[in-house]
Amino acid sequence: MRVVVIGGGIVGAAAAYYLTGRGASVTVVDGGYQGEATQAGAGIVCPWVDHPEDDDWYRLNREGARAYPGLVEALGEDFGYAKVGALLVAEDPAELEPVRSLLHRRYADAPEMGEVVDVPAPAELFPPLSDTLSALLVPGAARVDGRSVRDALLNAAVARGARIHAGAATLTPDGEVRVHAAAGAPSGEGRTWTPGGGTGQARNEETGSWRQAAPRGPAAAQGSDAAQGPDAAQGPDAAQGSDAAQGSDAARDPGTAQSSPAAHGAEAGPGSQAGPGPQAARGPEVVRPVAAGAGRVFADEGVPVEADAVIVAGGAWTGEVCRPLGAELPVFPRRGQILHATLEGVDTAWWPIVLPSDGPYLLGFPGSRVVIGATVEDVGFAPRVTMGGLEEVLRAGLRIAPGLAGATVTETRVGLRPVYAPGRALIGPLNSRVVVATGLSAYGLTAGPYAGRLAAALALGETPPIDLTPYAPTCL
Repeated sequence: MRVVVIGGGIVGAAAAYYLTGRGASVTVVDGGYQGEATQAGAGIVCPWVDHPEDDDWYRLNREGARAYPGLVEALGEDFGYAKVGALLVAEDPAELEPVRSLLHRRYADAPEMGEVVDVPAPAELFPPLSDTLSALLVPGAARVDGRSVRDALLNAAVARGARIHAGAATLTPDGEVRVHAAAGAPSGEGRTWTPGGGTGQARNEETGSWRQAAPRGPAAAQGSDAAQGPDAAQGPDAAQGSDAAQGSDAARDPGTAQSSPAAHGAEAGPGSQAGPGPQAARGPEVVRPVAAGAGRVFADEGVPVEADAVIVAGGAWTGEVCRPLGAELPVFPRRGQILHATLEGVDTAWWPIVLPSDGPYLLGFPGSRVVIGATVEDVGFAPRVTMGGLEEVLRAGLRIAPGLAGATVTETRVGLRPVYAPGRALIGPLNSRVVVATGLSAYGLTAGPYAGRLAAALALGETPPIDLTPYAPTCL
């Protein structure tokens, strides 16, 4: 069976991996758009603290987290996955009670979270933290390097015969795939995969959710003609060929710059705006409605790629890719800016993840590296690191971890998390030939590999391991 996977981020890479494992002939088309979420995500895997009122959203992320140890064993590769635990921190110990109750309720069905315990002095585990904080420790929480996971999945798929094409993919109304030239690569020509080769919801925030779901800061409606300047509704075409190429999540999830205070999150939770309507960013940055970025014009007609099935895992660009099929999918980008710093001579490799109820997350990685993030911004296709965004991250980070004041800023990242406006993720068939898998928002690095597995099962005509009805496309 021939399957084309559109999107080379963590979901598309996982789909390719599972497809080739089932004997399919796979072609991955990677547009390399600036701002793809996998490139920026922080890499937090701690699903048990989120979505208290949405069991279906929670189930997908729980299963994604549960699948990681098996994936590590199967790939036999170190991609930064480590169970370091998560500290849920608060100034007032009483603020921890709702999340304590949630974790207690969920423990029976998710014992992998570990035995949750009180930590009166969290700075003993994460030294830069303020000594005014109290915390709960969730020992089963893990961190992962999103770029490394994606690379490991793609490398394994290529070893099994998958091909990777550099270029922008479009669909014809009957579902035929065409690959258009990306900057620096002739249309349709394959390229050798180079690991690490690039940089780059009708519901609203849930009552009782530990992490923030909706964007912080002002969000005033603007007319579609209000945008002026380089960031206004940048479409995928504007990003082609940039140095930030290659990637999808989250994201969070070093990858999807995740954005929430508590767990990495920028997901659109219950209560968020009903769709990708016009938004105004912080300060003077003004943008058009996200939809204004659609409608790319290509210099070539594109090279057809034969396929029996197609998986569209195009992140924030998925809606545009699927439009020729007559499917109007309200998938839009939510920007997250994230900061990396180093503490010279300090071993940060086993520091726990820090998840406040309101504010930035922090986590350590090998190499004396600490990650702080992220902003949660509805600004359209504007994958920029801004002064205001960094100021927000730095100010909030130093409020809970003043010991980081002397750390050296070594890198900034930005990702456009794909959000599906009706809520939850979007995983399901659009027609008899095309499957879509996106909308993981801030949970791309938690659920991305699992979502790719689900999409692969659908493309092969197999029964997925969980019921996908709650994630099926509804806006066709």
